[in-house]
Amino acid sequence: MPPLVSVILPTLEAQEDLERLLPSLSAQRLWPRAELIAIDSDSSDRTRELLLAFGADVSLIPRSEFRHGATRNRAAALARGEFLAFLSQDVALAGPDYLEQLLAPFEDPRVAGVTARVLPHPGSDLLTARTVLDLPEAGLEPALRELPAGLGLWEIPAQERMRLLRFNNVASAARAEVFRAIPFPDLAFAEDFAWAARVLTAGHRLAFAPKALAFHGHSYGLRTAFERYAVDACFHRQAHGHRIRPGLASALKGLLFELGADWRAARGGRGGSPAAGRLADLLRAPGLRAAQVAGQWAGSLGWQPRRFRARPARRELSFLNASPGS
Repeated sequence: MPPLVSVILPTLEAQEDLERLLPSLSAQRLWPRAELIAIDSDSSDRTRELLLAFGADVSLIPRSEFRHGATRNRAAALARGEFLAFLSQDVALAGPDYLEQLLAPFEDPRVAGVTARVLPHPGSDLLTARTVLDLPEAGLEPALRELPAGLGLWEIPAQERMRLLRFNNVASAARAEVFRAIPFPDLAFAEDFAWAARVLTAGHRLAFAPKALAFHGHSYGLRTAFERYAVDACFHRQAHGHRIRPGLASALKGLLFELGADWRAARGGRGGSPAAGRLADLLRAPGLRAAQVAGQWAGSLGWQPRRFRARPARRELSFLNASPGS
């Protein structure tokens, strides 16, 4: 009997992450009806050893061949499940019912994809925790999204379009039948956002399942924060003409907002850091948030890191000019 769900996992030097993730996978009540498909980018640590010992189907690719959408598509082509559950290697699942809760919205036959609730890892530093908790994926209310009848994506205001298209491959799932017809586009970034646009345009629905809870979060340095937010802002500029930080005044306003949010989070005790750690985080906040906002500003002007420039997104973003049902 084929598995009900195939877990899709790209990996790179994932030994420490897998020591946390794999036990939370094997604890799933649905695991007897699941399989793990991993694509490893030539890791030099014990990544492959851990995956093989777990019973995963492991394929290897050179690091130079990794692309967010194309690599996940390659893994999905090997999957036998009715549903595909996408995870990042640095995720941990909160409880044994994660997969059950993630798949529950698929009872609606029009649902093509589901995203999970994502909270910071227990013990995360203040800045990482605050960033994750402020994202829509940390919300508590279930949601079902579809295009308004008769409207194309280009007819929806940019801010509303960004809300409508939120889909996060950190912890998500897709109906395999739909995914075979509409795989991830081969983008350098935001393949999940672009996939959401395509399935909604094709008449499907997306759901948010907050009872499916995963832990995740990145602790950025100055350079990585600048690049990460520049790539994100550049994508939104290319995708639908929305400039997150269109000018210096907007950037300054954004910096003040971020620092104020960090201060309020510290006063409220958000994040896992003790009081002394929160003070250190607040001292680190001006530099980190300045790098973040500067990246948003640079990306809004069209700049992106060199490694992303070889694969321009414009060709793959043509879905924004499609009509409903096409």
